[in-house]
Amino acid sequence: MQVYPDTWFHDPRFIAGVIMFFTGVWINTNSDDRLRNLRRPGESGYKIPTGGMFEYVSGANFFGEIIEWAGFALASWSLPAACFAFCTLLNVGPRAIQHHQWYLEKFGDKYPKHRRALIPFVW
Repeated sequence: MQVYPDTWFHDPRFIAGVIMFFTGVWINTNSDDRLRNLRRPGESGYKIPTGGMFEYVSGANFFGEIIEWAGFALASWSLPAACFAFCTLLNVGPRAIQHHQWYLEKFGDKYPKHRRALIPFVW
């Protein structure tokens, strides 16, 4: 078990990690809410998610989850947490890419051209 000194709560790694973690939680839950509310009761079919991080990436919920666990790894500064964050990236990263490709195929020219798969403005 990791034992942290009392000064750890003032360490920049801990502070940045906590900020990243809660930012990731917010992005993840906000994105999941947007996905759940895409259709009104009785509606069917697929829609393009909008708002929040969906303005930048197709896999906004996946992006949030990666940020969340990377923040946890930074705040805890432990190898197991870093491995978990890395495995999260390896698990949800390809899913985000697959979702992005599906959206492009399904919606064609209607899908926002500036939107990336997982990392805003990059990839």
